[in-house]
Amino acid sequence: MKVLIVYYSTFGNVYHMAKLVAEGVESVAGASAAFRKVPELMPDSVIDGNEGMKKGHALQQDVPVVSDDDWRDAGAVAIGTPTRFGNMASQMKNQLDQLSGLWMQGELEDKPVGMFVSTASLHGGQETTILSSLAPLLHLGMIPVGVPYSTQELFTTQGGGSPYGPGHVAGGNNDREIDAEESAICRALGKRLANIGLKLQA
Repeated sequence: MKVLIVYYSTFGNVYHMAKLVAEGVESVAGASAAFRKVPELMPDSVIDGNEGMKKGHALQQDVPVVSDDDWRDAGAVAIGTPTRFGNMASQMKNQLDQLSGLWMQGELEDKPVGMFVSTASLHGGQETTILSSLAPLLHLGMIPVGVPYSTQELFTTQGGGSPYGPGHVAGGNNDREIDAEESAICRALGKRLANIGLKLQA
């Protein structure tokens, strides 16, 4: 069973989180990760004028752009996005807005879906971003999946992560590395999505 890991990352932080979610998926027998990004909407002139953005985009240059077939073929989905004023980034919302064809065919119904997010600061809207993202996912007929407190790192994280999903505090310069607790919560989401997806396909 394929678990689609689809993300948008400006500086590379969500990209690194996506790789950790993929590790969790790959730890489950019978599950594999399909690693995809969404198209960029920012002008090249903006990206080229920011060294952090240029570095982040260079990291992802070989990652394929998600297709309708990726969504259709997935048994479960993990969606990653930086926060934008308490919401998902416009690049990710633009991708969801293009799924109406699959929505009308019921292609996304009953697929488990989880969210992971990154913010610059501790109170930058991680939980709000995930909660506000539930509306379009429920419209698509998907089944939201979080991270339960059996994941012990939820009790000890000093960065990101909550029962709603993994989170990362990237810092004001967007260069804080993902710490051990944040990493474990990312892996836990991938593993849980894979296990639930397999159970629903049984």
